Amino acid sequence: MRQLNKWQSVLFLAGGALMVIGAGCFALMWQQQICCWVFILGALMFTTMQLLQSYEGSDITIKRLKRIQGLADLLFVMAGILMADHAYGFFRPLFSNPLDYMNYVFNKWVVLLLLAAILEVYTVHRLDHELSKKNIKE
Repeated sequence: MRQLNKWQSVLFLAGGALMVIGAGCFALMWQQQICCWVFILGALMFTTMQLLQSYEGSDITIKRLKRIQGLADLLFVMAGILMADHAYGFFRPLFSNPLDYMNYVFNKWVVLLLLAAILEVYTVHRLDHELSKKNIKE
């Protein structure tokens, strides 16, 4: 695994913290129009730094876990976009029936965020286990 330098590690941790702050404040309905952008900024920072941690080896298990982690990163960003839609209603004009919008888009950021968090936790623990089993340092 490619090691992040000091500044990349700071951006990675700051992105994670911004995601938690943004999602928490958004869920508590405090300044939702600002917190959705805080979450998106954090998700982009977190995702970018995580994608920079590439794996150049030949182990298919670790490659598979990194692909799953990439999917989780995509889901984090999509959850942020749906948060912004919840606050601003970007996608409402795309639906002729308001009930369809409510069924298909409104508040679905929660589902994407939950899936992304579950996948992220799974891959982090499995990657740690696989790398320690093979004695590969991160």
